[in-house]
Order: sequence, then C-alpha cells, then structure tokens
Amino acid sequence: MSRFNLQTETHFGGREIRCYVNRSATLDGLFRATAAAHAGREALVCDDTRLTYAELDARIDRFATALSGSGVARGARIAVLLDNVPEFIVAVLGAIRAGMIAVPMNVRQAARETAFVLGQSGAEVLVCADAAAPQLPQTGDMPGVRRVLAVDDGSFDRFCEVAGPMAAPVETGEEDCICLLYTSGTTGRPKGAMLTNLGMVHSAMGFHDAFALDEEDVTILSVPASHVTGLEAVLLAVLTSGGKVVMTGKFRAATFLELADREGLTYAMMVPAMYNLCLLEPALAHADLGRWRIAAFGGAPMPPSSIERMAKFIPHTELRNTYGATETTSPTSTMPEGAFHDHAESVGRPLPYADVSVVDDAGQPVAVGVIGEILIGGPMVVRGYWDNPDADAKEFDPRGRWKSGDLGFLDEAGFLHIADRRKDIVNRGGYKIYCIEVEAILSQFDGVLEAAVVAMPDPVLGEKTLAFVHTGGAGIDLEALSDHARRNLSSYKVPDRVIVSDDPLPRNANGKIVKAELRTQVPVASAAP
Repeated sequence: MSRFNLQTETHFGGREIRCYVNRSATLDGLFRATAAAHAGREALVCDDTRLTYAELDARIDRFATALSGSGVARGARIAVLLDNVPEFIVAVLGAIRAGMIAVPMNVRQAARETAFVLGQSGAEVLVCADAAAPQLPQTGDMPGVRRVLAVDDGSFDRFCEVAGPMAAPVETGEEDCICLLYTSGTTGRPKGAMLTNLGMVHSAMGFHDAFALDEEDVTILSVPASHVTGLEAVLLAVLTSGGKVVMTGKFRAATFLELADREGLTYAMMVPAMYNLCLLEPALAHADLGRWRIAAFGGAPMPPSSIERMAKFIPHTELRNTYGATETTSPTSTMPEGAFHDHAESVGRPLPYADVSVVDDAGQPVAVGVIGEILIGGPMVVRGYWDNPDADAKEFDPRGRWKSGDLGFLDEAGFLHIADRRKDIVNRGGYKIYCIEVEAILSQFDGVLEAAVVAMPDPVLGEKTLAFVHTGGAGIDLEALSDHARRNLSSYKVPDRVIVSDDPLPRNANGKIVKAELRTQVPVASAAP
C-alpha cells in the first residue's frame, strides 16, 4: 500500500506508466525543497567534516554557478571520478543544478576504462581526486575534456570560490537526462544509462514510501557513491528525506559499527557479504545499535546463517530485501514491512509504480509461478543508453520495458522471485541448473561466507558445475559440504567440483560477484569431486 497517490501518465514518446501524483518535477527541486525545510539539520558527515543542509546546498550552488559561468553549455557532461567524499555529491548535484549531465565514475576503474567513458559520453569537465591518479588517461586519450578539477590540489575549491549563489537554477524537463551511469560492463563495453528527473525523483520517493524514511533517519554510505545503489538508495534517498548521510570509503566492518554506534544508524543498504563481515566482527558485541531499524540488502540472497545471527545480535533490526538495476534507477521491488521471514526467498513486491512482467521466449506473459524473463517498466526505467541505438533496440521492448535478462516468477501473493540470469544457467547433459539455487544451498553450510557457481566445459555432458566458496580462512570439510548439497539438491545439481578460497570472491563496484573473472581463474585451492 503506497503512502502516495498514483495516476497513469504518458512519457517518453508513448510509454504508459504509473506515476506519483504529487511530486517535484526535478531532482534538484526535490533536494532544494528538502534543504530549505531542514536547513539547520546535519546532512552530510565525512571524517571531520559536518555539513548542514544549508551548507551543503550553498556548496552545490557555488559549483553550479562556477560551471555556468565557465563557458560550459547546458547539457554538457560533467564526469566525476571521486570516492565517497562530500565533493562527490556537490559535483553531481551541482552539475544537475546547472542544467548539465553528471557522469559518476568508479574510482577503481583502469585508465583505459576511464578514457572510454569520457570519450563515449563526450565529457567536457572532469572532477577527480588527484590529477595524476593511475585511473586517469594521458591527456591525449581524453581530448574532449577541457578542464580537470582536482580535489586534493585545491583546483576544485578555487574553481568554486569565484562563484556566488545562483540567480536561479537552470530549468530542466522531467524527461531530460540528468545523469549517466555506466553499466559494469561484465558482458561487454559499458553502456551509459540515461537517468532522468522523472526516474530519479520516483526512485527517491520510492525509498521514502517503502522504508518510511524521514528527517530522523541516519544512514552510512559504505557502498560506492558512483553506482546506482550508493547514489540513489543511500545518498539521494536520505538527502531528499531530510536525514543524515555518514560517508565512509572502503568498507571495514569495525569502522562501520563504530560509525553506526556514534552517529545513531537507522537505515543501511549493503550487500549480504558486508552484513556477514559485521556479524563476524568482535566489536559487534559492544556496539550500541539500538536505533538501527532497517537493514536493506540486494545483489545476492542473504544466507540463512546470517539471518539467524542478525536475529540474535540485532533483533530489533528488520531485514528488507530489494531488487533493481542501473537501468531501473535502483529499486524495482522491496520487501514489505514485516514480510521477510515468510518470504525470505523472494525479493519483495514490486513498488507501486513498477510494471513487472514475466514472459516466455516469445515475449508472451506466463502464468503465476512459471519462470520466464523479467521485463520492467515504469517512470524509473531509463530513457535508453547514451548514443547507443543498437543497445536500445536490443535491451528495451516496444512498450519501453527494460529486458532485465533475469529469470524469475511472480507468486500468488505478488512476491517476485529471481531464479537466475539467463547466462548463469548450467546445461548439464540437457538438465538446466539455476546457479542461484545451488549457491543458496551452499551458503547455508556452516563456514561458507559466500558462494558462486559457474559452468565448466565437459566433453561428455557439455557442461558441469564448478562452485567457488569463500570461507574466510576458517577451513571447511569438503565432504560434509558435498553431503549437505546432496541432501538438499537433486543429484544432477550437486556441484561437480568445489574450489575453496580464503579471500572474498571478486565483486564489481555494485557489490555483485564478477563471474567472468571466476571463469578465467586457474584452480589454486582444494577441490572436491
């Protein structure tokens, strides 16, 4: 049940979609209204920096004014290559306020990846931490960039100092692209998803609606700000509700728990592996987490052992699964309040404005409970990909619904279930194995912190299953793990080989396990037949 009224509207050249009736027309307008209503409240905390909404809004204003006065035209792309620091949100919202398009980038990417995004987006300005950082291409490899503003050498601050407050924000339309987020590129070259005012406003309001976020909420940004989860589900969801965002860099469980205690954490959005690390951290026993009400997660199932430990150590904190993607501006479905324990195997119900369909290979709807591909429509779905009509034609259907590539089903109660990615199916002698099902069973075994299953070639069966499990160095009984799998899976689904890793499995900046990297790894650990 939504707290906000909805109506059907037509957008993006013919898409019929459900929208919130009472909404801001722009993301900047939504933030400015929040900042005005909560001017004296703390908005952003990062190390020794503490900014009120009025102070943060003034910094955004100065950057927007400086951009507008520097000869950069409306609609220009402003690339932002920063970690989780206040200048990140200043640069992103400042670019949007100036009528330009923000292009957040991953600080872990290589120079050639940075060069690709800068070139493909046509970025004219680059805001970065260090003008000589390893992620930056040579000047000749980013010919379109007219100005580099580095935070650490003071050039960013000097650029902003000359500017006063804006006379008035630049007006943009609801359907205008205001942010480009590049997909992780695990299946090819990254694509620039065009996020709009309409989508980003609905995403923020969707989180307010689902999690009842308000000015009393406190979150910790522990995932990258440059990706859709950090940007939309953490930063913008809270900064447009009047709450406080505490920024931290690389995730460390001890640091997270210390900040949660000190700042009064109420809402977190992380991947399950981060919660697992918190549950293993000795400091958990001493942290005061009495205000923590929502522990949201996505990207992977929460292992049953973690669910049990959460209930034991933080019994008042409710687990809330979510499902979304860059192309859906983050949330498509969320777990309703109080529903997790009865529906832990699902990713919740679609948000009130989300149009979720499950179709067969011919694009026809399937019956309740039948697995098919998940198509997603709604105001939060991106317009398309930047300067990439071939990808638009491939990834969107004629109604503007995004083809997620995820296989799943809707149950009779309307809960959405994810079976697997199309490319994450193992065909073992004609038997299809959904990797996510096997991973969930392996993760239930004591000592397994995370698991990933991939196909490995076999001359007889075509493919067999290879499982990677991360144990944190604690050791594991492989025969007992195989017995556990045999007790809980059909015989053909039991992994043919298990590789144990003391180190965490490789993840991209969104927190998702990078199976492409696992497929290229040479076995270096113990294996079970």
